[in-house]
Amino acid sequence: MEKNKLQNIENWLDERFDLTPIKKLITHKKVPIHNHSVWYYMGGISLFLFIVQVLSGLLLLMYYIPGEDNAYESVQFIVTKVDFGWLVRNIHSWSANMMVFFVFLHMFSVFFTKAFKKPRELTWVSGFLLLLLALGFGFSGYLLPWNELAFFATKVGTDIVGVVPFIGDAIKVVLRGGDDVTGATLSRFFGIHVAILPALFSVFLVIHLIFVQKQGMSEPEHFEKLDESKKKYIPFFPNFVLQDALLWIIVLIILLSLTLFFPWELGLKADALASAPIGIKPEWYFMFMFETLKLLPANILFIEGEVFGILAFGLAGVIWLFIPFINFSKKKELNNKIIRWIGIFAILYIVIFTIKGYLI
Repeated sequence: MEKNKLQNIENWLDERFDLTPIKKLITHKKVPIHNHSVWYYMGGISLFLFIVQVLSGLLLLMYYIPGEDNAYESVQFIVTKVDFGWLVRNIHSWSANMMVFFVFLHMFSVFFTKAFKKPRELTWVSGFLLLLLALGFGFSGYLLPWNELAFFATKVGTDIVGVVPFIGDAIKVVLRGGDDVTGATLSRFFGIHVAILPALFSVFLVIHLIFVQKQGMSEPEHFEKLDESKKKYIPFFPNFVLQDALLWIIVLIILLSLTLFFPWELGLKADALASAPIGIKPEWYFMFMFETLKLLPANILFIEGEVFGILAFGLAGVIWLFIPFINFSKKKELNNKIIRWIGIFAILYIVIFTIKGYLI
């Protein structure tokens, strides 16, 4: 009976909107089965965590009040007075960190399987832009509770932005709404976090998903070389989607476990006149850059150390963005080796300097 009702609804919609192209788009896609198939699920997990971010963020918006005099108190009210408010805030905080982690994992898995190569160059570009926007979510959302740690971390972060040549000072003033971190900064970060970034992220996410759906899953080189008779595939819908959904449930269990056993502390309210806490540090995904800038000397040749570091990270980001369009060697094998070693160096650099930031 239920099946007949669903079929009638589908027929009714099909007569009016011609769902055939959509059906073909969904059903034509197949997922290759090989030793590296597990990496196909990283993008879906990232998408799931973004959905959790949106839903938990909307719930928090019902009680959160932006402003220097109200932000901290409203978050305190959420975690102490609102039913399950503490749970929603912890879910929002932990899912933000998990989303950044899985986006990084997804990016590096695409990089090492060389899934960014023709015809998926623009899929890589849109994905990298999504990573930058995810980092923007983390940076802007960190200040919203208006606690002591967030206040001084934002001050340090915007000071670093300010050293960018030519445009740094202007960007810093725009972000802060003045020369210092004040209530105006909080209002701007709130607008960026709940309006500007979600709008940009949604646009690039739709574009990225269309690219992925249209071009299908990439096949590693060793898989492409196999005879067609030896290649194995599963339908994207419903087989892969159901497996992806099972992983979403597992990730949700992990998220809830972190939320329950490692609650996110609110800390003290921000006070511009107070001294900065000792050992102030940024979020883990900015730690490797923060540690690098700390180690640089005051001057490198004729350039200030911080300026040199910012320029170096900017150049590295541009190279990473356009890696699908760069040929380091005319020999394919050598080019692949160079790309692989670039990826290995990037991972080791991020991991080592992140660990160093927390241990030393």
